[in-house]
Amino acid sequence: MPRCQLDHITVTAPSLAHGTAFVRRALGVDMQPGGEHPRMGTHNLLLRLGDGLFLEVIAVNPDAPQPTRPRWFALDTLQAHAEPRLSTWVARTDDIQRASAAAPEALGPIEPITRGTLQWLITIPADGSLPLGGGAPALIEWQTPVHPASGLQDAGCSLQRFEVFHPEPDRIGALLAALGLTQAVAVSPLPAGAAPRLVAQILTPSGLRTLGT
Repeated sequence: MPRCQLDHITVTAPSLAHGTAFVRRALGVDMQPGGEHPRMGTHNLLLRLGDGLFLEVIAVNPDAPQPTRPRWFALDTLQAHAEPRLSTWVARTDDIQRASAAAPEALGPIEPITRGTLQWLITIPADGSLPLGGGAPALIEWQTPVHPASGLQDAGCSLQRFEVFHPEPDRIGALLAALGLTQAVAVSPLPAGAAPRLVAQILTPSGLRTLGT
């Protein structure tokens, strides 16, 4: 069984400014510079949450050319007036081919991505959608020797609990078990037909705060 680790959690937003304001209201801290993803036509901001762990705010980059494929994290479906939300998460592996094959859910083809000097492989559905409505992770295999969280300023924030609320909790549980993530991610049921949601409990300089609804 592959042993994956929680790598980062992702807030999608109609713009980085909207995403930054959302995080500031929830956590009382500001995001730090990230960079651009040329292949996806997106850009991001980051916040360190621990060793090898960070929060990402990601949005369509208005100055980038339209990509030749759907953008990741369902960003093409995000309306300009949409509220930012904690919409998905990413799990790290040292062998993305093996981890993807072990997953009982289709997480998407493995794609190469860059941001500045960083390079990685990540699973992205061909239509850019969020597997299981964001309840399932994207898998990532970093191809650089230093994890990007190590280069971020420590703002005094650390992830205490990450929880997936889903109307099909057994499917989420089976996926977590297959990827060795049952200790890292909690799962709670929702009524049939309810929209999946993610909740992160984060310890900040102002105390324990909640990101997500």
